[in-house]
Amino acid sequence: MAAVALVSALGVTTLAACGGGTAKPAAEGPAPKTVTLVSHDSFAASKEVLAAFTKETGFTVKVLKSGDAGEAVNKEILTKGAPQGDVFFGVDNTLLSRALDNGIFTSYEAKGLDRVPDAFQLDKAEHRVTPVDSGDICVNYDKKYFADRKLAPPQTFDDLAKPAYKDLLVVENPERSSPGLGFLLGTAAKYGDAGWQDYWKKLKANGVKTVDSWELAYNQEFSGSSGGKKAKGDRPLVVSYASSPPAEVLYSEPQPKVAPTGVSTGTCFRQIEFAGLLNGAKNPEGGKALIDFMISKKFQEDMPLQMFVNPVANDASLPELFTKHGVVVDKPETMAPKKIADNRDQWIQQWTSLVLK
Repeated sequence: MAAVALVSALGVTTLAACGGGTAKPAAEGPAPKTVTLVSHDSFAASKEVLAAFTKETGFTVKVLKSGDAGEAVNKEILTKGAPQGDVFFGVDNTLLSRALDNGIFTSYEAKGLDRVPDAFQLDKAEHRVTPVDSGDICVNYDKKYFADRKLAPPQTFDDLAKPAYKDLLVVENPERSSPGLGFLLGTAAKYGDAGWQDYWKKLKANGVKTVDSWELAYNQEFSGSSGGKKAKGDRPLVVSYASSPPAEVLYSEPQPKVAPTGVSTGTCFRQIEFAGLLNGAKNPEGGKALIDFMISKKFQEDMPLQMFVNPVANDASLPELFTKHGVVVDKPETMAPKKIADNRDQWIQQWTSLVLK
């Protein structure tokens, strides 16, 4: 999920105007004053920003966290037409077709969408989802590990398969993890339909390790994570995000002047996260207001240090800590939504047979 598991995994408490819990049916009578946002576990927003939404609209936000991005999407598919909430946030371009094909969203063209570049609007014809943030899934490296050994960290997909980096990389299972899926798609975009399997054979021969989640990979296997752990892992390469280094700085005590982790910029895949009005929402008015707010300048500028993602609105600025320690990825791998939809499930099955068996 764009990001985002990094926030909770580093021991930071996520904030919401109201706590999580199961959404209750709206009472009969006037429109409900609570709007329920269903999200993956990494949603975070400052109290001040959510309070501003309440002041502007009269609606209080209730956040219902529903697991990893893939798990959260699947739950909404199972409850289609009788959703847990009003708005869903956190479906990304790797899973978008699954959500759209199952009809879990109602079309709504958000106010202020003209400030969001067309490149992010992957459902512009029907507006079933609204882009909210973007980020890059990339391999991160432990700077100290490589400096101590006077070994240059890898920078490209090709580098990761070289003998110098044998037994150093940990990745996430793409069937269970959003960054794991993004990394798999990145290799497919890089090497093509025929070449990506040969590439993974090379990674497997080079000792790649696979775990089920980003939390396990980053916080237990990666040697460069602060994460609040007593013991670090022994793998100095991990699939994470281009925005992980500023998160490491922000949540380290004391804060270092230089981020302890770096990004292999030639290993990145562009991720876009969306919000959508759920089909059957009990408070569609509140849901539309919340989606409008999520692309407002106020919310967009709050996101970088809450969820460590990039805003999509072209009038939103990034905080200094984010620009100082973050990495700009000029040429990430990308893939058309239709190609992802046509191949995702088959590629995951092929990857599982190739890497896990």
